[in-house]
Amino acid sequence: MRKLSGYLKNYKLNLTLGPLAKLTEAVFELIVPLVMSDIIDNGIDGDGGVEYILSHGAIMVALGVLGLCCALTCQYLAAKCSQGFGTELRNDLFRHINSLSFKELDRFGTPSIVNRLSADVNQLQYMVAMLIRLVIRAPFLVIGAAVMAMTINLKLSLVFIAATPLIAVVLYFIMSRSVPRYKTVQKKLDGVSLVTRENLSGVRVVRAFAEQEYEKDRFDKAADDLTKNAVVVGRVSALLNPATFVIINAAILAILWFGGGLVYEGEMTQGEVFAFVNYMTQISLALVVLAQLVVTITKALASASRVKELLETQPSVTDEGNEYVQADDNAPAVVFDNVSFGYNDGKYTLKGLSVPISKGASVGVIGGTGSGKSTLVNLLGRFYDVSEGSVSLFGTDVRKYPLKQLRSLVAYVPQNTMLFAGTVRSNLQMGGRNADDETLWRCLETAQAAQFVREKPDGLDSEVVQGGRNFSGGQRQRLAVARALAAEPSILVLDDSSSALDFATDYAMRKAINETKGDVTLFIVSQRATSIKDCDVVIVLDEGSVEGIGKHDELLKTCDVYREIYYSQTDGGTKE
Repeated sequence: MRKLSGYLKNYKLNLTLGPLAKLTEAVFELIVPLVMSDIIDNGIDGDGGVEYILSHGAIMVALGVLGLCCALTCQYLAAKCSQGFGTELRNDLFRHINSLSFKELDRFGTPSIVNRLSADVNQLQYMVAMLIRLVIRAPFLVIGAAVMAMTINLKLSLVFIAATPLIAVVLYFIMSRSVPRYKTVQKKLDGVSLVTRENLSGVRVVRAFAEQEYEKDRFDKAADDLTKNAVVVGRVSALLNPATFVIINAAILAILWFGGGLVYEGEMTQGEVFAFVNYMTQISLALVVLAQLVVTITKALASASRVKELLETQPSVTDEGNEYVQADDNAPAVVFDNVSFGYNDGKYTLKGLSVPISKGASVGVIGGTGSGKSTLVNLLGRFYDVSEGSVSLFGTDVRKYPLKQLRSLVAYVPQNTMLFAGTVRSNLQMGGRNADDETLWRCLETAQAAQFVREKPDGLDSEVVQGGRNFSGGQRQRLAVARALAAEPSILVLDDSSSALDFATDYAMRKAINETKGDVTLFIVSQRATSIKDCDVVIVLDEGSVEGIGKHDELLKTCDVYREIYYSQTDGGTKE
């Protein structure tokens, strides 16, 4: 919480005036029982009469109106502070998430990150608002009511002194047992979010296989797991109000019992006993609020821990201290120097790759599923750092480039095509922000996407819904390729980005890219041998190992893995 409190530095005035306004309201509230006591003793039992009652009643109304004004002022200041705190924290958290490498994003997972960015930050916002409104008022009312009671009768105020430590013990008991459980509840909520996200994202697959009942069972299981943990923590928290009410009501009974005796003996008046009960009631209500505040803080501490964990996670890929790199025009476009890479499981996904790639060359990467094809091209844009060896672009290790410069050199079309809600134009301009319509249409022509975009009534301004679901899989892939071309990169990576295309369209797109690419170095990752057979260099991978590097004709003679892949996909059958 200490680190997160830094987001309140711009709201010091709110943090000062808000509690002060609430404190003023509490002072007015503490005066009311004294005025009421005076009305009973002097207006009802005494000689004051109706005029006395009305005049002091007017004082009570005035105190109420002033208290309301103070409460509204505090409410406004608390809302402004909490919303500002949440906005700044959420913005910083979003920026930090975008600085994390794929390694950290993979570790947390999308559902957990979304929950931390939304639900956890909302919980912290709510806590800030409650702290401003209640953190001073509730304790002040408890202490103030006890002090005011002492000024009336010190002997009877011993009841307050006896009740306070008992309530403190109850609060400690509840808080110490609920904080860890709230953390568990938040983790279970991540599980529910994961199942929900998968189900909604893959709804077509679920329905295609008629697996709705199975998915319902998965969701029910995750929801039941969340419910069980929430019920456990709810039971613990539910003890708070009854336990405090028992203590408070027992104290009120003690006040009436002993206070009645003191009135009988002439040591107290009826109005003073009434004031005592009023103060005890105020303490009761304040403690109920305090109990709710404890629950709020408990939940917020769990959320703060999760948000802090994400904020304190340092990206494994950084460009701190890196300065602009002047490319060496005489150096190869890419050099893989004894490159090996492994994820978190300790196994190498790619090992021992050494190959120089000339500027303007076309490179095909082929291999079976899980052979390390995508891993290889992910190293170009430094989405991951190599475990061993180095990857150099234009004579400089990628680890020495500023990330913005590096990723302006490399345009990447991933396996899973992602289009964003907006228009065709806005999606293409993610690649080239300043690209004009002529450039965008040229990129669409090269990607074989111009025809279906022209058929849309609004052309480049045609709507793209979330995920590009209003386009077919092949259309989405071609738009993604056009987006990459709009970036005018030095290195273009197509990571199995034609898997949804028919052979004719795939061939036409590759031909158009080769004819227009100029000095652009092209990497084509594919499981189709026909898609990479004309490349200048073909890299053959098998379970992370490099099985062959060369041209198509050479590999057919020297590489068993490539020969098997090629003949299994052509009329050659299983030729040796």
